[in-house]
Amino acid sequence: MDEYGNDIITLQDDDGKDYTFEILDAISTDDGRYIAMLPVFDTPKEQLDYDGDLVIAKVAEDENGEEFVEEIKDDDEYNTVADLFIERLSELYDIDEQ
Repeated sequence: MDEYGNDIITLQDDDGKDYTFEILDAISTDDGRYIAMLPVFDTPKEQLDYDGDLVIAKVAEDENGEEFVEEIKDDDEYNTVADLFIERLSELYDIDEQ
C-alpha cells in the first residue's frame, strides 16, 4: 500500500455497474490476501448517507495470473479477516465493532 497517496480501485459487479473504492489496508494470511476498502462517492451527500461499513474482499488470481477481487462467501473466513482488519485499523480510524 502506498503510504503517500490513496489507493483507489474501480470494481465492476455482475451487471456491469462500476464502483470505486479506496483501499485502506491489505493483509495476507494462510488462507489468502485480503483488502479492506471504503466506497468513494461522487457527492458529499452520498458520503454523509453512507453507514461507514468496511468492504472486505479477497484478492485471487485467475488461470493467467491476473489478480481480481472476489466476495468472501464463507462466514467464518470473513469474520476472522474482519477481526484482523478491525484490530489493525482501530488505531487509525474510529471503528464501531457491531
